[in-house]
Amino acid sequence: MTEPTIAGASSVSDPQPAAIVAREAGLQRDLTPAQLAMIGLGSSIGTGLFLGSAIAVKLAGPAVILSFIGGACIALTMMWALAEMAAAHPAAGSFGLYAEMYLHPWAGYAVRLTYWFCMMVVVGSEVVAASIYCRLWFPTTPSWVWIGLFSLVILYVNTTSIGNLGIFEYWLSMIKVVTIVAFLILGAALLFGVGFSRIGLANYTAHGGFQPHGWKGVGLGVVLGLFSFFGIEVVGSTAGEAADPKVAVPKALRRALGALVLFYVAGLALVVGIVPWTQIGLGESPFVRVFQTVGIPAASHIMNFVVLTAALSSAVANLYFGARLAYSLSRGGYLPAVLGRLSGKDMPVVAVLASAGGMAAALALSEYFKDSLFVFMIGLSTFGALFAWLMTLLTHVAFRRFHKRQGLHYLQLGPPGPWASLIGLGAVLAVLVSTWWVPGFRITLQAGLPWLGFVTVCYFVWRKARPRSSPGGESFDG
Repeated sequence: MTEPTIAGASSVSDPQPAAIVAREAGLQRDLTPAQLAMIGLGSSIGTGLFLGSAIAVKLAGPAVILSFIGGACIALTMMWALAEMAAAHPAAGSFGLYAEMYLHPWAGYAVRLTYWFCMMVVVGSEVVAASIYCRLWFPTTPSWVWIGLFSLVILYVNTTSIGNLGIFEYWLSMIKVVTIVAFLILGAALLFGVGFSRIGLANYTAHGGFQPHGWKGVGLGVVLGLFSFFGIEVVGSTAGEAADPKVAVPKALRRALGALVLFYVAGLALVVGIVPWTQIGLGESPFVRVFQTVGIPAASHIMNFVVLTAALSSAVANLYFGARLAYSLSRGGYLPAVLGRLSGKDMPVVAVLASAGGMAAALALSEYFKDSLFVFMIGLSTFGALFAWLMTLLTHVAFRRFHKRQGLHYLQLGPPGPWASLIGLGAVLAVLVSTWWVPGFRITLQAGLPWLGFVTVCYFVWRKARPRSSPGGESFDG
């Protein structure tokens, strides 16, 4: 039976759900729920947790705990929305494909292209960061040697087979997970005096109180809290290569989000309890401070290894995601058809190579724009993630409305009705606006809004010049 046309779409001859998802067929379905969850953790847990969490502490003080709980609540609404749609339509294009199906072709085009570009620059910055970490052990080796070596490894993993990629990312992410678990155990022992001198709970209120900067500080800290959960959406893209997506994707999203909430909230709660928040510097890792307090020798070398694997894990996961977005755009007719081709092992090799352009670009441009380039990269990637979350939540409202009107069954994970997604939508929009007042994040709006305008112009110029058609030739836009 032919599926009903999606209500509310504005194209002349709207694509039907099955037809859109069928465009992306051909990828191997070999990823297990554990591998899916680790890919999500690999993309989410980067150097920000180990090195950048100090920024959130400076904004909110000990109340950073509330900031990250707030970020987790927003992330929960996004997880519900993405899991429901991914279970209904398992495809590599993920939230971008769903936006095209339930909102408008422009929405699907804009969110996928924006996030694809963001993934390119993030992968480039992660490889450059990995080369910087290697200086601690090999100070005389040129950075380009490490960048070239790591780039080749990351490209190989992303082109050989989806099974190998899942295994590689699983073990890289496991290093981070083990490190964080060790930190939680040691931190709790320090705080409560199990085997060490008891620190106690005094640091939570001793330096200006629990909320030294009031609710404003807590609110601004939510920006960093939400930023820490960015990357979990990569699990939605794995639906196209999951062994049993209707079961695996929701399970993987729950596992990844649960682990992130535990790691971030409990981890930072221990940090501000062990080290007075006023003594946490922006240039050091709170994790290193705890390991040094415990008396673990070579703590800096241990953490250097961990942040190195964190950067490589993030690069592998983000290149994976970027390549699937390029593949999805190509199969939809938005990018050249060659990007939608699969290798003999059903891997989108050309899309991987195109998505890896950020590694070469970051290396070349960093020599000329040493500081401004990476600030721009962070700002644009933050805008891309917030834009993706906004579109995911908005699409979910349309998704539920469509299924209710048509009487179609779907896997319901969140509360009934649109309110959870609408609340999440308002919260993400508030976070986007508040980046204007967060130190170092004003570039998010300064770079993101002009980029969105540019993408919009490109879409309508392209659509007028070349009506889009499916790979099979049937028109998707009249």
